Order: sequence, then C-alpha cells, then structure tokens
Amino acid sequence: MFALTFLGTSASVPSAERNHPALLLEVAGERMLIDCGEGTQRQLLRSGAGFRRLDRILLTHGHLDHVLGIPGLFSTLGLRQTSETMTIHGGPATLDLVVRMLAGLWGAGRAPISVQFTPLAAGLVADAGDFTIDCFPVRHRDTDSFGFSFQSPARRHLLPDRLSALGVPNGPARGELAAGRPITDEGGRTIDPDDVLGPPSGGKKLVVIGDTETTDGLSNHVADADLLVIEATFLDRDAPTARDYGHLTAAEAARFAAANNVRQLVLTHLSGRYEDDEILAEAAKIFPSVRIAADFDRIAV
Repeated sequence: MFALTFLGTSASVPSAERNHPALLLEVAGERMLIDCGEGTQRQLLRSGAGFRRLDRILLTHGHLDHVLGIPGLFSTLGLRQTSETMTIHGGPATLDLVVRMLAGLWGAGRAPISVQFTPLAAGLVADAGDFTIDCFPVRHRDTDSFGFSFQSPARRHLLPDRLSALGVPNGPARGELAAGRPITDEGGRTIDPDDVLGPPSGGKKLVVIGDTETTDGLSNHVADADLLVIEATFLDRDAPTARDYGHLTAAEAARFAAANNVRQLVLTHLSGRYEDDEILAEAAKIFPSVRIAADFDRIAV
C-alpha cells in the first residue's frame, strides 16, 4: 500500500492554507519526500508524521519553491543527530543547485547530515523488492524535470480452501508454496504452487508529476495508474498564461487522466487566484473521479 500525506499544495506563492510543494510517501516501511518546499519540516510536524526513518528525497525539478525547505530540514535533522544518510535524487542541474545552496550555508561538501546525491536518468531509480521507483522526463520551462512512477508487484496468494482440501498443514510447507516452490508431503505426493495459489492480484501503480507544461509523451508512464497526482495551476480560461509559465490547466490534467485509464486523479500545485470549487468543477466535467489536494490530506492506494 502507498500512503500519501500532502505537506504542501500551493503553486509558487504560498497562502495561509497552502504551503510550498512537498509530498510524503510511505510504503513498505520506507518514508520519502517528493519535493521539499520552504517550511516542509514544520509541515511534517504539524501532520504528525515527524522525521523518523526519512532518508530519501525525490526532486521533480530545481525551482526554488520545490527545494528551499532542504536546508532547514537538514539543520533540524543534524540537531537531532540522525545517523541516517539522506539520498537526494534529481536531475543534474537540480542537484547542482542543491549542492551550491548547501555549500553556501555550510561550506563546500559539507552539511549537517550525511548526504548522497544521485542524478536521475530516465528509467529505474530504485528497486526495494516490495516496490519500484521509476522516473521519466517532463517538460517545464528551462529545467531538467522528472515525474515518478511507483509500482508494487501483483502477488499470488494462497487459497485456504485448496490448502485444506490437499491437507497442507500450517507451517513451513505453506511458506514454501507461497514462495512458488513445490513440496512433497509425508505420503510422497508432490503439490505444486499452482495447485494452491490464486491469480495475481494486489499490484498498485502511483504516478506523481510536478510542474509540467505539456502531457505530450507521458501516456506510457501514466497508463492504468491507480492514482495520478499532477499539477493544475491554471483554469482553461487562462490557458495562454499557463503556456507562458509552463503549467497545465485543470481541464488538461483531467483530459490526460481520462485518456489513460487512470483510476483516481488528485490535483495539486494550486494557485490562489482560483477557488477550489472552480478548479474541481472544471476537472470533474471531464473526469469525475478527481479531488483537490489540501495540505495534510492523506490518501492510501
């Protein structure tokens, strides 16, 4: 299961209700941030999530509203004397910006905590066994921007009625079958995994896209997602302005979700120039399974 906590849902200018962009993802015992806007450390505290086991940051791009929270977070983690290494993933230009930002505060090659910088290139970012992280390039003005796809594999589960019918006792034998290995019972009979396993089920796909000026070329990465998180900075009536600033409209995001068999759409990176109801109404006319993200919303996939 993927568990999301929205820590910041504003566009470039925060409001009293919306902080700069940041998203906490929890899966299979791991916790990571996607972007780290200014004030993210306080949002972690206010959400109740805290700082424990936080050791990875995935950066969509290097605009300041998405990265300025890193120095404050690192300073706090340093005061807490964390021993974990923080891995920061981002495009090369994005990482260069972060390196220079940290060097300006603490000196070249120094930071309050141990940091590892890992440049992104299209494809696999990490394989944690229970889930994978892939990235793909998106277009947003002059940045080296990336979106992220998180997938948990479908698994076959033991069928209790078949186990009982074949007389497979509780214990190691069932573990062997669950792992896909045949067993031989006391009578010399071989029981194959296919005899007691159901069809594959339970695989989930989450896609997070930060700022983007177009959805062209992104369908392969988004198709059949259980949840798509994507920006909706403008409404369609301001589409020319959206193009000028390299952003999407709510209608464009909704059409993209509808065209790619997405199960649920969550819109974020929201501008204070619009009311939430306006944004939701524009998107829902095209794709009904949509919601507007608010700071501290929690969604499980």
